[in-house]
Amino acid sequence: MNAPTSSLVPSTRIVVEKDVDIPMRDGVRLKADVFRPEGEGPFPVIMNLGPYQKDKVWVPPDDLAEKANPLMNWETVNPEWWVPRGYALVRVDARGTGKSPGQGEPWSYQEAIDFYDAIEWAGHQPWSSGKVGLCGISYFAINQWFVANLQPPSLKAMVPWEGFADLYRDALFHGGLLNLFMTNWFVTHLMHHLLGRAYRHNPDTFQTNTLWKWVRNSLDSGAFRGEQAQWDRITVPFLTVGNWSGMGLHLRGNTEAYLRAASKNKKLRIHAGNHVHPFYTEDGRTDQLRFLDHWLKGVDNGVMDEPPVKLWIRKGNSEGFWRHEQEWPLARTQWTKFYFDLSPPSADQPKNSGRLTREAPAEAHARTYFASGAGKAGQASASSTFLAAGAMMAGMGIALETPPLDEDVEVTGPVMARFWVSSSTEDMDLFLTLRNLDPDGNDVFEVGQQGQQVPVAKGWLRVSHRELDPELTRPYRPYHAHKRRLWLEPGEPVEVQVEVWPTSMVFRKGHRIRLDIQPRDGLGSIHYTHYHADYNTGQNTIHSGGGHESYLLLPIIPASGADG
Repeated sequence: MNAPTSSLVPSTRIVVEKDVDIPMRDGVRLKADVFRPEGEGPFPVIMNLGPYQKDKVWVPPDDLAEKANPLMNWETVNPEWWVPRGYALVRVDARGTGKSPGQGEPWSYQEAIDFYDAIEWAGHQPWSSGKVGLCGISYFAINQWFVANLQPPSLKAMVPWEGFADLYRDALFHGGLLNLFMTNWFVTHLMHHLLGRAYRHNPDTFQTNTLWKWVRNSLDSGAFRGEQAQWDRITVPFLTVGNWSGMGLHLRGNTEAYLRAASKNKKLRIHAGNHVHPFYTEDGRTDQLRFLDHWLKGVDNGVMDEPPVKLWIRKGNSEGFWRHEQEWPLARTQWTKFYFDLSPPSADQPKNSGRLTREAPAEAHARTYFASGAGKAGQASASSTFLAAGAMMAGMGIALETPPLDEDVEVTGPVMARFWVSSSTEDMDLFLTLRNLDPDGNDVFEVGQQGQQVPVAKGWLRVSHRELDPELTRPYRPYHAHKRRLWLEPGEPVEVQVEVWPTSMVFRKGHRIRLDIQPRDGLGSIHYTHYHADYNTGQNTIHSGGGHESYLLLPIIPASGADG
């Protein structure tokens, strides 16, 4: 591989232009800040457009790899690092946020149109080379997909770093279950703009009833089409960057992008840990710079000749190593079924325990559990504060484990579970948690996006949403249509396929792989809990063996010399 190249000019003076007007096609003028090298240029442009207020001071954590400075802004590229490398940066307040007038509506089709107009404005400035790139985290990654749907001519490359691509599936409704992070995020966002400093510029913004739109459209009705990547229209070169720890937000969008986007020039990187820190590491910045140098400056640095996939292979407790691959999922994957064995547990095992086995059990068995947990206020219901807060309880549902492993087992790739369920009521919710247990039975945790402890992977499904899209479903990744509800007949078993978000973990020799199937959020769900509907009453049942083939499908990667 070619060594990283840099176009650093240490003595570059940063020219800062504040509150620049960017005209939109409907006459509105968005406010932007421009950071560029001194001189006429021309310079390639990196743009961010979002709602977090370009003038809002960000004081980064002490352990951030980049040094704090007054020009830094939350989840955006740092002018003090990028401008000396020959880039002009444009930071735009989205419509109705910060200093930009109008009505704010996150990820709306209007915002995508505005982003298009801003990109074309930047591409035609006298100091611009005409080549615009996008690079940012989270919100500043998400709307990259939506403007790429529109194919602005000046957009030449983008780096969506931890950004979901389908508002419905990736963020709002996990398997049909409302993700409370999103509603909480919106309310906090609303407060910042209607109670905070931004109120002085936009006292009447956010009149669109976004929350109603989000919750009202609990099926994929088409209401979110402007907030979903149209993969056949995304042809711009991109480096899509995910986070194994982002199993409640973003990760699915980054891997779906690599699988499905029409672009002929795309790369995938997946790291782990905190949501913000990796973007500003030397390794992260080098990957961004080499990709953008190639596409925006024409630098022949070999970045597109290297393997297109770069994965952090986790070994537990934040340990791991980088490995380059040629494809996703990996061609050498050994797709392995671990069958559910729900035969009665021995006397020394918990009543809700079962086994994961390599052989399908011949005899049929079932395990029944309460569909809701009881709190101090009594039986949980849809109206209780206990339930709405997404409280988690131990001992819910069933827990399936392998015997202690005879050797290290690497699991890297998409995960799914296919099994049979029934309920005493018309619907049921399934929350799946993949865990890594050490020889003493303790969880081996990783650092989550928000710094919390997280298990290996998560998956969700409201059973009435079980219908699949046959064209998009793969043997390793079910794709749910979410077009209608298929209600349950009490006591009648149905087959479900649950998408568990992609993961990477080396389960050590002597460890056990555990799968929890629960009626509500389980271990490690803090920050990404879900609304549990009042269908969660009565009893749920999992079936296995005999005519009910039930299993967890894991992507096992055989050991090779490339493993660390």
